[in-house]
Amino acid sequence: MSLTFHHKPGFVAYVTCGDPDLSTSREVILAAIRAGADIIELGVPFSDPVADGPVIQRASERALKHGTSLEQVLELARDVRKQEPNAGLLIFSYLNPMVRMGLERFAKAAKEAGIDGVLALDLPVEESAEYLKVMRTVDLDTVFLVAPTSPAERIAMICEVSRGLVYAVSRTGVTGTRQELAADASSLVRRIKQCTKLPVAVGFGISNAQQFAEVTSFADAGVVGSGIVQVIEQAKSNQAQAVFDFVTNLLRGTRQAAQIIAE
Repeated sequence: MSLTFHHKPGFVAYVTCGDPDLSTSREVILAAIRAGADIIELGVPFSDPVADGPVIQRASERALKHGTSLEQVLELARDVRKQEPNAGLLIFSYLNPMVRMGLERFAKAAKEAGIDGVLALDLPVEESAEYLKVMRTVDLDTVFLVAPTSPAERIAMICEVSRGLVYAVSRTGVTGTRQELAADASSLVRRIKQCTKLPVAVGFGISNAQQFAEVTSFADAGVVGSGIVQVIEQAKSNQAQAVFDFVTNLLRGTRQAAQIIAE
């Protein structure tokens, strides 16, 4: 399979695997899919998450305290794939855990677990030749981040090697919820679409229905990470139901409006 959006607009949900534990992560992921998520970013907890804000940093710390590993995330993905054969599953990880496992071993295990693609958060496209070769060997989609500061030449390079989708970062800085989205997000999406026909998903900072609707008025999909992780953190019990309700409420109005327009 390849990463695919089954709805318009598309919705990508990020979950830090192992927070608060792997069993809860499984239920949360399944709840997000059933609420309408097209693609799940399976966040691999890392000890030095330099691109992440405090919400996801705390989630990584909680997951690592339980010893959550890349191997366990792949086993979680295998279980989710059995339950939801049509969902998009994207490994979202810093490069270090993959290198420690061995890129070829990781790629083979990811494919066997039912993973559709990989986003290596801190891998510059300029240094990705060996990584791309390994991922292509097992037909895994390769997703890269495009920042608002990226020059045209770099955007073109990223679009050339991307598969599945292109991830547009709405603003510079770390992940996290924001009251307002950066004004240059729409400009960045236009620049990306000049280079590729792949769907463009916008992330970093989308945390409510208004922001999701705003972003998906010019992008193909929105990515919600810290907003979901925060729901999990704040829920005293039944985190899966809390995430189901959050995703349902976030998507309801936007997708209804898109359907009316399409008709």
